[in-house]
Amino acid sequence: MKNYFFLPVAFLLTGSAVNGQDLKNKDVPAVVKSALQKNYPQAENVSWEKEKGNYEANWGGKSGEDNSVQFTPAGAFIEIVRAIPVTDLPKSAIDYIHKNYRGAKITEAGKVTDALGKLSYEAEVHGKDILFDENGNFLKHE
Repeated sequence: MKNYFFLPVAFLLTGSAVNGQDLKNKDVPAVVKSALQKNYPQAENVSWEKEKGNYEANWGGKSGEDNSVQFTPAGAFIEIVRAIPVTDLPKSAIDYIHKNYRGAKITEAGKVTDALGKLSYEAEVHGKDILFDENGNFLKHE
C-alpha cells in the first residue's frame, strides 16, 4: 500500500492541526466555488471544510483527499496540498525524522504550494505534523 498524506491546509496557517467544520456545498460562497472551478476544473466529488474562516476543498484519490486547496471567503487562493508517496519527501527531511523520531514511521506526506509558488513539505509522524522547506530543511513541528 502506498503511503499518501493529506493535511488540512489550515494547519499551516493556524499553527495547529484543528479539525475543520465540514460544510455542505450549498454553504460555500459562490465566489469560492467559482475560484475552485476556474483554477481546478478537474476537481470532482469535492468535499468542503471551513478552517479558521477560510474554505478548504478536498478531492481525488481513494480517501477523497489527494488534493486540498484553500481559499479566502473572497475566493483568493491560499495554497494547495498534494498527497505524495512518503518516498518523495526530500532525503534530508527523512533523515531528520529518523534522527529525531527514532523508530517512528512516516505515515503520510504532502507537497505544499502557496499563493506565491513557494514549495514546502509536510510529514506525519506519531500523529504530529512536521514541516520542511523546499530543500527538506526542518521548519517546525505541530
